[in-house]
Amino acid sequence: MADQIFPTKGNLMAAKKSLEFSRMGYDLMDRKRNILIREMMLLIDKTKALREEIDQTFRKAYLALQAANISLGVIDEMANAVPIETGVSLTYRSVMGAEIPQVRLKEKPEEMYYSLYGTNSTLDEAYFCFEKVKKLTVVLAEVENSAYRLANAIRKTQRRANALKNIIIPNFEFTVKFITEALEEKEREEFSRLKVIKANKWKE
Repeated sequence: MADQIFPTKGNLMAAKKSLEFSRMGYDLMDRKRNILIREMMLLIDKTKALREEIDQTFRKAYLALQAANISLGVIDEMANAVPIETGVSLTYRSVMGAEIPQVRLKEKPEEMYYSLYGTNSTLDEAYFCFEKVKKLTVVLAEVENSAYRLANAIRKTQRRANALKNIIIPNFEFTVKFITEALEEKEREEFSRLKVIKANKWKE
């Protein structure tokens, strides 16, 4: 790289400026990476808590469903009366340049989709547990997808930071050193030449 650059003061100033920008870029990338890592670690902790809550709610729901099947018989007709969920929406927000999903479930009043006649509280409990699981699953989908996208953003940021630290910055440092030494050598040669000219004039 340095061999292709002519050692002038203008090129030295440009190389120093590029070196300064590269160092600033590395600092920014390092800060961005640390912020993204902190965000991702919070999401990982949240994911773990959500998974545990979903598992507990599922267990409770299946026990209630089993009890309802035992006391009421197979409840296929009642289950089919519950409509398919269509209120899920998806938007995005930016965290340090990373597009993070926001999954939302449309709020609606809780209501029974089956007749209370001929049913009992075990079916109600199963229904409300599965409703809770649905809402928790929406939150989990957002959190897990966000953590995945943040992990990708961290990898990209790490690669760029490494390129700046290990390739770009050392190249500019070498260029600055090369031009500086070349200019200093040129100045020494010029000084020596002027001394010789001055000595010859004195002789004359």
